[in-house]
Amino acid sequence: MFDKIVVGIDGSETSKNAVRMACGLADKFGSQIHLVHTPQPATVAFALGAMAGYHAVTTMPDPEEVRIAGEKVLETGRQVAEAEGQTIAQTYMDLGDPAEELVACAKKCGADLIVTGRRGLGSLGALVQGSTSLRVGHLAKCACLSVV
Repeated sequence: MFDKIVVGIDGSETSKNAVRMACGLADKFGSQIHLVHTPQPATVAFALGAMAGYHAVTTMPDPEEVRIAGEKVLETGRQVAEAEGQTIAQTYMDLGDPAEELVACAKKCGADLIVTGRRGLGSLGALVQGSTSLRVGHLAKCACLSVV
């Protein structure tokens, strides 16, 4: 039913739950799992400031800091999948709009399903369902599953 599953991960607990859900489906259907992360420099800047003890963003991270933070998020996704007994077929990371990048990746790899967390680290305005999962549902040409 699902040969290839694309999962969006941003490091939030709901995105880790999305990876877990994808792993369960992959186990049942023998699917490949593809992880997608779209680093958002403002989110990285906030995280770096918080780790340094600052409450406000004073400078934006350089591209290397964004890349390193993104790799850590993807590694977390790999670890979640391994704990569920699954291996990630491929990872993707690029700057841009998360929903558009997820849909583009799904199209590129021929995914049957896109799995996202319902509320991640994105817009505060999306109170019921995350803005990324809403947009993915509107843009995608394949099945979509949003996970809490």
